[in-house]
Amino acid sequence: MEEEMNNSEMENEEMNENRTENVEEEERSEPTERKLVIPGEIIVSGEDYLPGDLTRREGKDVVASRYGLAEISGRVVRIIPISGVFEPRRGNVVIGRVEDITFNGWIIDVDGPYGGFLPLSECPRFINRNNLAEFADIGDVLSLKIFSVKKNGLDLTLRSRGLGKLDGGMLIQINPHKVPRVIGKEGSMINLIKDKTNTEITVGQNGYVWIRGEPENESRAEAAINLVVQESISTGLTEKVEEFLGGKK
Repeated sequence: MEEEMNNSEMENEEMNENRTENVEEEERSEPTERKLVIPGEIIVSGEDYLPGDLTRREGKDVVASRYGLAEISGRVVRIIPISGVFEPRRGNVVIGRVEDITFNGWIIDVDGPYGGFLPLSECPRFINRNNLAEFADIGDVLSLKIFSVKKNGLDLTLRSRGLGKLDGGMLIQINPHKVPRVIGKEGSMINLIKDKTNTEITVGQNGYVWIRGEPENESRAEAAINLVVQESISTGLTEKVEEFLGGKK
């Protein structure tokens, strides 16, 4: 029975991922509009519109299911939450800190409703089983991906490009629901901040952001990210960040 439930959950996740891909196709090359909405509020009417994340259809209306920023992009309508805790989903990239080491892996704090576990088998290189701390010790920070969400925790992996231990730099925390604005469409906002501050930046969907560069540049990048968070519902945000960081290229 448990195996059937797990298979069903995986099928649902795959359907959601396919639906997201279709939504992204609908969004391309279309202007975007945004406005604050409350649960139950009608965002737009018409059968041509498609309900996306945190919205639902009621008759001809697309209605908000959550307080947040309504985004209408092409035919797709969705909500970007602007408050609340991190809600982990399979495929999320997160940043976590090693809390403990077991005989076969690492217990990772990702500041979610429950902890995560990185098994030794999900590391892409050989690691001495008798000395796991040599690879990642308590307190170390890693970029990881969620490959399974269970009732009692998250299963994590390093088997994907760009994941691994994050050495040096600084770690800051923002509201996880502001992460999409910090990243920007197709990475436009975070790439702007990287380029203007000459820093490396990794953003976890759990709200942790790792920044590495010269100390002065790290501080500038942190300030720019905080500006995006504070002004997340403002229009012309890219121009504001460019001006803040010293003007357009």
